[in-house]
Amino acid sequence: MTNFTPREIVSELDRYIVGQHDAKRAVAVALRNRWRRQQVQSDLRDEIVPKNIIMIGPTGVGKTEIARRLAKLSQAPFIKVEASKFTEVGYVGRDVESMIRDLLELAIIMVKEEEARKMRVKAESLAEEKLLDLLLPGEVDRSPDKQDQHQHTRDKMRKLLRMGELDERYVEMEAEVSSMPQMNILTPQGGEDLGMNIKEMFGNMFPKKTKRKKLKVSEAREQLIESEAERLVDMENVHALAKERTEQTGIVFIDEIDKVASREGMHGPEVSREGVQRDILPIIEGSTINTKYGPVKTDHILFIAAGAFHVSKPSDLIPELQGRFPIRVELNSLGEDEFVRILTEPKTALIRQYKALLETEGLTLSFEDSAIHEVARIAKEVNDSTENIGARRLHTVMEKLLEDLSFDAPERQEAKVVIDADEVKARLTGISSDEDLSRYIL
Repeated sequence: MTNFTPREIVSELDRYIVGQHDAKRAVAVALRNRWRRQQVQSDLRDEIVPKNIIMIGPTGVGKTEIARRLAKLSQAPFIKVEASKFTEVGYVGRDVESMIRDLLELAIIMVKEEEARKMRVKAESLAEEKLLDLLLPGEVDRSPDKQDQHQHTRDKMRKLLRMGELDERYVEMEAEVSSMPQMNILTPQGGEDLGMNIKEMFGNMFPKKTKRKKLKVSEAREQLIESEAERLVDMENVHALAKERTEQTGIVFIDEIDKVASREGMHGPEVSREGVQRDILPIIEGSTINTKYGPVKTDHILFIAAGAFHVSKPSDLIPELQGRFPIRVELNSLGEDEFVRILTEPKTALIRQYKALLETEGLTLSFEDSAIHEVARIAKEVNDSTENIGARRLHTVMEKLLEDLSFDAPERQEAKVVIDADEVKARLTGISSDEDLSRYIL
């Protein structure tokens, strides 16, 4: 996040998400604060804790989409988890500590890819030599004349290889295949790492097997480069860097946090609600999680939670957990105007997606403005009369509208199709006006 200011982060989010300015500002400031903390002198740096965020708003207004885009924007380990998947320790379900282990695994993949890219030039050189060995098999005569001749041939082949003249030729190469049988290991609650370690131990016991494969030179080159780059990477260094990156810049997005809120008037044990909150609490407050790569401290990991809170409310969360989310942002419900913007404005707008899909069949699809407004009106109408699922309703409405066109596209003769308001009404009004039918179709 070194080069992104909060304004630039909001601007980037605006390209994909309509409205919700307060939520965008909050996450932009939180992300920028990660970079600011790194610039502070070391004695104060450890005292600056992340300002965790809780996003409140009905389903389909952009909470998860903000998280998805943040994952691409932030050059940091990022994981999205569902709070409803976890249960209290000792019960069947996922252990809350697994979110940190998963975050570390993602960080390792990120760092490993970065280190492999740094080694690519050296790997390309080594891969080229191996490829030339495959193209020129056989023992080399050690006499000076034969050696000079062999080197001359090798240099000519190298030149042809670099020019791409040999890309379509085939070579045979050895590839490692797993000799370990498929096995599932049942482990106790929170013992996911134990199962992985046992698998690794068994994997090392079985001898490595190789298999000869026939590949085009272009494909073989890429495989050799990848394997050489991977071999050059120092995994101990990768694990150390990944652990540091997880601790200092990691971000965890906890969706459906409202599903673990204890609702008023409910009695009895709630192993997937209050118990989960109490298990999550020490992780958010700052604790040390044991992983197979060593202990990971969670003091400076940023947590962003989100929930609809249409049955429960934020105050139903245990007070200690509420205190760990100092920033609360409310997201607004979406209306007809927002639906029109969602259909047309974002870089990946729904209408652009459908146009691109049908272009593959040779069809040019276009929507009149009146048709777009009619689609938005019907989506809003169905949301009001049945369940309000926000912008997700647009997917079902658009799919129903273009169902016949998508089916008949390969056989259609005309090259251009224009959708107007009358066609939208003809296809959708009957369904949207029948509340019982729209519950099942839209």
